[in-house]
Amino acid sequence: MKLATTTGDFGRFYSDNESKIRALYRAGFRHIDLSLYRDADPKSVFMQDGWEREVDRLRQVADELGMDFVQSHAPGGNPLKFGAEWDLLLAATRRSLEICALLGIPNTVVHLGWASDLPYEDKAAEDAYFERNMTFIRGLIPTMEKTGVMVLVENTTHANMGQSWYLYTGAEMKDFLRYAAHPLLGACWDTGHANVEGHQYADLTALGEDLCAIHFNDNRGGGDEHVIPYLGTMSVDEVMCGLRDIGYRGVFTFECDSSARPADYWQGNRRRWREERIAEPPLAFQEALERALYVCGESILTAYGYPVE
Repeated sequence: MKLATTTGDFGRFYSDNESKIRALYRAGFRHIDLSLYRDADPKSVFMQDGWEREVDRLRQVADELGMDFVQSHAPGGNPLKFGAEWDLLLAATRRSLEICALLGIPNTVVHLGWASDLPYEDKAAEDAYFERNMTFIRGLIPTMEKTGVMVLVENTTHANMGQSWYLYTGAEMKDFLRYAAHPLLGACWDTGHANVEGHQYADLTALGEDLCAIHFNDNRGGGDEHVIPYLGTMSVDEVMCGLRDIGYRGVFTFECDSSARPADYWQGNRRRWREERIAEPPLAFQEALERALYVCGESILTAYGYPVE
């Protein structure tokens, strides 16, 4: 099974994707999850003229290193927040599909939207939630069909969304995919989000063949921390048994980009002091964590009988 991680692991240390890719290579990874999460921005190199040249350069870097691009995360935003931001998010997500096509990436993970007027306690809000999000999805479908790149929706946790409607379980993700009814839509399971919710196996078996990707990460059960497995409370065995029992053959992709927690973090800031020389984790520490992350993935896959690619 291909073992991959996100370029977002080095997002705080490097501003350019080439340096991030080379850092993944040094840690042992040969398969790349390209994070475009911060690229719903007019200043992004991918939203400017000549963006194809940048994509081609990244392909050349990967080829030079003997690496390949296997997955992507689309730009982040709220598809239910309409206006100028919505227009930019749609344009950036379409661009991410074009980038994937040029790099040979089969799928990209897209976050659905959320709105406080669609409370999770109201089951009747489910169809309204699905239909509002389909406005965004329908805006992507022509580009999906042109490029052949799949869009994967992701589960989340109430710790992130409060009581707004979202996709929290595998069954709900399956319901949305049936509602959307498009062959280029699938699912990505985030194990960290699921760990906060307290369930994994039944969700994975509910998704079955609709599961096209995973975001493998851990936390201590109270919030969405995105740390390396075994630094939290997640049962790695529960997830691996679920993947095994549905015959999952996609990429094993880590999303542990906050294992070295920044000083200012949405889950809680580091306590400050009047003299701050090392408030931020150093690059050398992140590089060591990245090597440990590769060993972690190799060990998990080997234990369940998967050859590591």
